[in-house]
Amino acid sequence: MQITRRETRKIHIGDVAVGGDSPIVVQSMCSTDTRDVHATLQQISRLAEVGCEIIRLAVLDDKAVEALKVIKKEAQIPLIADIHFDHRLALGSLKAGVDGLRINPGNIGGEKAVARVVRAAAERNVPIRIGVNSGSLDKDLHQRYGGATPEAMVESAFRQIQLLESLQFHEIKISLKSSDVMTMVESYRLLADRVPYPLHLGVTEAGTPISGTAKSAVGIGLLLAEGIGDTIRVSLTSDPIDEIKAAYEILRALKLRERGVEVISCPTCGRCEIDIIGLTHEVERRLLTIKTPLKIAIMGCVVNGPGEAKEADVGIAGGRGQGILFKKGEVVEKLPEGDLVPRLLEEIALMVNEEIP
Repeated sequence: MQITRRETRKIHIGDVAVGGDSPIVVQSMCSTDTRDVHATLQQISRLAEVGCEIIRLAVLDDKAVEALKVIKKEAQIPLIADIHFDHRLALGSLKAGVDGLRINPGNIGGEKAVARVVRAAAERNVPIRIGVNSGSLDKDLHQRYGGATPEAMVESAFRQIQLLESLQFHEIKISLKSSDVMTMVESYRLLADRVPYPLHLGVTEAGTPISGTAKSAVGIGLLLAEGIGDTIRVSLTSDPIDEIKAAYEILRALKLRERGVEVISCPTCGRCEIDIIGLTHEVERRLLTIKTPLKIAIMGCVVNGPGEAKEADVGIAGGRGQGILFKKGEVVEKLPEGDLVPRLLEEIALMVNEEIP
């Protein structure tokens, strides 16, 4: 199935194009204290290595604004400043050189404050993401609609869009996040055909790696399959690197983007006589920074493994104390069990022409 993407206005977050005919962009948010420059730069570097293309930072006070000046000089990817309650932090972040702002125009100090931020952003050609969250919906909308319904969230977004448009500002990206998957999905569906702006998708407060990835895959995946969405974040209570891994797996499953290694591995059964779980986790960890799209198989059965994973570029299958290396379903050589992973990684390094840590 070929997915036809919704046409949106193209904006730029630093040197990353968002919307229009641009690829869907993967982003995350630092879990470090922005005021800790060293820790934040380290995390940004790790995230960039595994494919994060835009990073958002919480800006809590003036010290965080000062830290942004240093971080911006050394960060490898564009920075978005996340601002709440104080428009002066947004103005300071713009002066520090950030590439984007994430604000809720309704909570940073009234229309005059918003106008000051918008003018400063326009002068620097810095886009603004309007962030609507079901947990912080305007009280009157919550009362009128009887809760954080999709209709209430869309109306909240329109209030903020109209405010920015009245200031002749159109470098806008929008998010409508909820921890309830179907509320999030229906909100984006209602908004998608009514505005020309790119949409940032995410299930907020999604949870731990298993539950959070499942919710995000359903919510983000449903919308992407309908052609809705220009940037995504998989929000997990975990290392942000897990967010990037999950995001690319969602995009890969929908054939929207190909990056890095896809691991095919059997779920194990009574025939398995090697540590398939341990081997698979080790290979995934070692290949995390590989950019070249490649399909790798790790199978627990020498007899059926190569045939079941014949679409894999390269793979291993184990038996009792030994195993095989195979390519496209054809056996290349037999190996002792202890040599399976080293030999597989050696072969992959040759295929992608990259060193494997």
